[in-house]
Amino acid sequence: MGVKNIVFITSGQPSLNPRLVKEADTLANAGYTVTVLYMYWNAWGANFDQELLASKKWRAVCVGGDPQYKRALYFLSRLIHKLAQTVNRKTKGRFMADIAIARASYFLIREAKKYVADLYIGHNLGALPAVVGAAKINNKPSGFDAEDFHRYEMSDDDDNHDVILKMQIENKHIPQLNYFTTSSPQIAEAYSKIFTSLKPAVLLNVFHKSDIVNAIPNSHQPLKLLWFSQTIGANRGLQDIIGALQLLDNKHFELHLLGSKLHTNATFINYLTGSKVNIRFHDPIPPDKLPEFAGQFDIGLALEPGFSTNNNLALSNKLFTYMQAGLAIIASDTIAQKDFITKNPTIGHTYPARDTKAMAAILSSYYKNGALLTLAKNESLRLAHELYNWEVESKKFLKIVEHTL
Repeated sequence: MGVKNIVFITSGQPSLNPRLVKEADTLANAGYTVTVLYMYWNAWGANFDQELLASKKWRAVCVGGDPQYKRALYFLSRLIHKLAQTVNRKTKGRFMADIAIARASYFLIREAKKYVADLYIGHNLGALPAVVGAAKINNKPSGFDAEDFHRYEMSDDDDNHDVILKMQIENKHIPQLNYFTTSSPQIAEAYSKIFTSLKPAVLLNVFHKSDIVNAIPNSHQPLKLLWFSQTIGANRGLQDIIGALQLLDNKHFELHLLGSKLHTNATFINYLTGSKVNIRFHDPIPPDKLPEFAGQFDIGLALEPGFSTNNNLALSNKLFTYMQAGLAIIASDTIAQKDFITKNPTIGHTYPARDTKAMAAILSSYYKNGALLTLAKNESLRLAHELYNWEVESKKFLKIVEHTL
């Protein structure tokens, strides 16, 4: 039958999408020929891409230009996107949605059709029109990974333009897919209620066992707390940890924030630095370096505020990064996170979002009880090694691909 060709399409960058990288690696290692079409997102991601892609068995193609090497194409893509957004907004989502959904969507759609593959797989909603379009024109199957409950990522208001646009994309293209995966049971259930014939499979945001580092017993003071994201910003629960630490003795805790500050509101950065909390800032690092970096800390913070339906239902890679690094976890009580910690109570605690006193009490208990902290750290590592890892999830993914083909 010959080697099967798989084309991944994303409206992000490989280094900013660990789920796509793990899936592409899995298929390439299984003998498939893999190509990834992606678009430029930001400069530090592009720098990480250079190192990442040099070591891969699969080929990656940047579509739609970039501000450094293909400026004219990048400018044109922004112009087309801006026009499409304007038309889509004025027509309340009825026209040009496929082009308005992401900066380089027009070029992804056009480029994807040129690749004859046995299966097209999309990551990020901006890639969905290109995936379905390429599959249709080449008469091949397609799949899509919904890491988020996309239509309600930014707002729960059905009159919000972002919601209108994403609903239009999902309603048009999801029914044409051959398979559909999500990152949490709660997101799978939410999509199933909208698309009743859909049978989503859950692939957790976990990592390879080979990435897991040994838990470091806490023999130092103060306790070191870690929070990370692509960018440091408001509406991500950081006010909770700041408020909690302001209730405690500053010398007992050290807060480490990892992420880009380039596009963060200066007022928020001033709020953090002026909080009198013991804060250390760290620049972004490649996702595959996160476990080793995280291993030097004691407690991982998953502070989702639940500001939207998606934020309530998502099970982010923060939790699993902390687990593979052997950290105790403090998580806000979003629906997905509370369910996960309830099922795995030995790894940490949840607290009611915005309840700084409750979080302060958890932090205080870990500071006063080193044995409790060590137990949670060891349990995180054990569960990551035994259950929550890509070796387990990749078997599910391979079965899905084999069944679809």
